[in-house]
Order: sequence, then structure tokens, then C-alpha cells
Amino acid sequence: MESQSLPAKNNNVSAAKGFSHPIWAARADSLQSISGVLLGLFIIAHLHFESSILLGKEAFYHVVQFLEGGIFSETGHGYPLLTQIFSAFMLVVVMIHAIFALRRFPTQIGQWRALRQQMHFLPHEDTKIWFWQMVTGFLLFFLVPVHLFTMIMNPEIGPHLSAERVYYDNVWILYILLLPAVVVHAVFGLYRVCVKWGLVQQRFALLKFAKVLLVYLMIIGIASLVAYIVIGRTLELPVIPFVPT
Repeated sequence: MESQSLPAKNNNVSAAKGFSHPIWAARADSLQSISGVLLGLFIIAHLHFESSILLGKEAFYHVVQFLEGGIFSETGHGYPLLTQIFSAFMLVVVMIHAIFALRRFPTQIGQWRALRQQMHFLPHEDTKIWFWQMVTGFLLFFLVPVHLFTMIMNPEIGPHLSAERVYYDNVWILYILLLPAVVVHAVFGLYRVCVKWGLVQQRFALLKFAKVLLVYLMIIGIASLVAYIVIGRTLELPVIPFVPT
């Protein structure tokens, strides 16, 4: 009877298709983590680049020209095409990450109820973090493509042009929703990857650092958004691109 039961198990394993197969599930977890780390680190760098507007228009202008390859231009002016290409690349990474993340997303009301009951009876910190990961991930699934499509269609960046987009095009409404969602998702996502793959042993210390980083990124993000709004209020249409002195 033992010899008959073993083939049955093998048949069950071989019958598993897609991400339910152990090998493909492991690969999906790896790709989800890799794409998540890439996106998380990009968000941290991106918010710091954006915050250069707090140092003045000229500082932000030079940061933009450097990122757009201005050092390879005779005039020092960057290539907006690089912004379009990079935005398209990040959109692909976001889609890949979303596809693999949706495997673990509760799709039935009963699953959500079970999750809420578990959070009520077992108020574990990591369970709450996972819950907010799902909520922010759901929001980002709609907000991030809008932002990236905007950058693909209109890649011109600068102190005046970015302020025009934020103030006159009312993009600040999008950023008010996007900023907290992307910061929470990125910071706690990086934390969960470190814990999941055993990269850090001091989990509680890492969680404290993640919370401090979250607050810090929110502060510079909000301050940058306010700076763009203030600059936008001083501009008149049609907006003339900023020229450094």
C-alpha cells in the first residue's frame, strides 16, 4: 500500500500548475522580493532627488540635468527622452511586482473577515504591516500608472515646469494620495523583505528604523510638494522654463 500512495503524491505535485507549484511559487516569491527592493530603493532615492527643490530652483535644475545625462551634452542640458525611457522601465517593474504580489491578495469576503479576526485576536505588529501593505498596494495599482504615464507623455522636468504641473494641472491632488501610500508600501516592504529572507536578525530594531525612515520620507515629501505649490503660485501662464543664472 505504501508503494501505491507515493505515486499519488507525486501526481498531486506534478498536477500543480502555475504559481501553485512549489518551484514556481518560490521563483515568484524571489521575483516579487527583487522587484519590490528595486522599487523601494528607487522611491527613497526619488524623494531625495525631488527634495533638492528645498535647496532652491537652481539646485533642483542641476539635479535634473545630471539625471537626464546633461554631462554628455555640449550645452549641459539633459535629454528628456531618458526620463521617458526610465519611466517606461519602472512601469514594467511595477506591473511585474503587482502580478506576483496579487497571488497573496485576499479575493473573497471570507478571507478579509478571517484576516480582520486574526488582527483583532492576535494584534501582531507584522500582521498589521502586512494588512497595510495590501491596502497601499491596492491604491498604488491605480495611482502609480497615472503618474508614470504622465511622465512618459510629458517628460519635461524643471523648477517651473514641475511646479506648473503640480499647481496649475492640479497634480497635487494625485501626489497627496500617492505620497503616503508609496512611502508606507516602500518602507514596510523593504522591512518585510529583510525579515523574510533573514537579512537582519534584530527585527524590532529594524522595525523602529523603518518607522523613523517613514516619518522622515513623509516630511521631505510633503515639504517638497509644498515648495512646488508655492513656486507654482508665483508663476504666470504660459510658464517659461527656468534658466539658471
